[in-house]
Amino acid sequence: MPSQMPTPLSNTPEVRVRYAPSPTGHPHVGNIRTALFNWLFARHSEGKFILRIEDTDVARTVPGALESIVDSLRWLGLDWDEGPEVGGPSGPYTQSQRLLLYKDAVQHLLYTGNAYYCYCSPQRLEEMRADQARRKVPPGYDRQCRGLSSEQGAAGQTGLPRPVVRFKMPLEGDTRFDDIIRGEVSFENHLMDDFVILKSDGYPTYHMASIVDDHLMKVSHVLRAEEWLSSTPKHVLLYAAMGWRPPQFAHLPMILGPDRSKLSKRHGATSTIEYRDAGFLPETMINFLALLGWSLDDKTELLDREQLVKGFSLERISKTAAVFDRQKLEWMNGVYLRKLSPEEFAERAMPFLSRDLPVAAPRPLSREYVVRVAPLIQERARTLAECAQLSEFFFVEELSYDTPLLLGKDQAPETAAGLLRSACERIEPMEPFACPGMETSLRDLAKLLGVKTGVLFGLLRTAVTGRTATPPLFQTMEVLGKERCLRRIKGAIARLGVSDVLPGNKSP
Repeated sequence: MPSQMPTPLSNTPEVRVRYAPSPTGHPHVGNIRTALFNWLFARHSEGKFILRIEDTDVARTVPGALESIVDSLRWLGLDWDEGPEVGGPSGPYTQSQRLLLYKDAVQHLLYTGNAYYCYCSPQRLEEMRADQARRKVPPGYDRQCRGLSSEQGAAGQTGLPRPVVRFKMPLEGDTRFDDIIRGEVSFENHLMDDFVILKSDGYPTYHMASIVDDHLMKVSHVLRAEEWLSSTPKHVLLYAAMGWRPPQFAHLPMILGPDRSKLSKRHGATSTIEYRDAGFLPETMINFLALLGWSLDDKTELLDREQLVKGFSLERISKTAAVFDRQKLEWMNGVYLRKLSPEEFAERAMPFLSRDLPVAAPRPLSREYVVRVAPLIQERARTLAECAQLSEFFFVEELSYDTPLLLGKDQAPETAAGLLRSACERIEPMEPFACPGMETSLRDLAKLLGVKTGVLFGLLRTAVTGRTATPPLFQTMEVLGKERCLRRIKGAIARLGVSDVLPGNKSP
């Protein structure tokens, strides 16, 4: 008789949900969407959100994946009530530290006749699958070891690895369960094979470990990806064989690309941390991911964390697949960026500017100066990673641009140089060097010179920024400062090769 299983947490109506990632890769948007829905449901219901690390697939474990999982949750603010680092009453929360619990459960299933040892070699299983493929029959274990006694099995396994343990599936009838999102779901038992619950290395499979942990951790609801729907009858039967009551299941809709194909890297299905490094805000990601398969009222798109927690319900989760639209994500991120104060925007942008500005830009960056630059690029930025490109000319001393940019349509170099010289003469005595007075003075200059303001202002814009499209010109010039603007305007005149029109006939 197997040893006594631990008693699960006391029976209470409390909502207890879990996010149970495997460290076999870095978490992607679908994976983190599952974590978010579980977190929102727990917070809405004033329940518990449990983090459990399912690391029993040793061969596929990826170095750094566990750290990436934790970093992703912390970046998004998805705090857990029980789990690694915080502990809890049903720990440990890492499956590799719970192996004795799974072995006890497997022994119980063997003792009650609901499981059996399988001694088939990998070679035999491979030959079996090849034969099934040739005969065009559904793949699955042929149950060769199902009727063997342990003595018979052991006698025939000379030189083979340790046996695995398989669950003894019913050979007829069907298995039904209620899914919160999909209603009643039914699977025919004869179409499911006797699946492995304990591998030859002594580690349980997902099927065995997850039901033991969910029971002992008193998980009330299992919210997971749709891909696990076909595994649920196996879990329901395992619960029944163990004499345990299963949790309520809710299988979340798939996430597709804009072309309705399976989400892949070409659609933007990169790891969550890569979105952080690409300059997306955590509040944007929370809002965007929440709308991948759930909605508040079919019209509201911008929801902060408080609104999401208050409004979240399982009844509003869709059965149909959600579409991941990178353009919509960028639009939403731009909206959230524009909601920030200049000080907040500068604070968020600083790490990206330090990372992405050219080496020629002096470090460390002045936070006070970045706060002044912030409002001028905030309206145009869709991500924080765009900040360096949008603002580079504020931070470098030397501009790099093609001289023809200075010349408008049919404009001669002499004409352009003359306009720039006049602008220099108008700017040099300006005190204070501030936006309103500067604009009035230079508008008057254009009128005096008989040129359209657009011509003069466009020429100045290119001269002081090296670009033809920038934030508002006079606000930009004010932040750049008078000395830097004059130096750049004189440098533009020199570029035009018309040195005799420089102020005072001197080189800049």
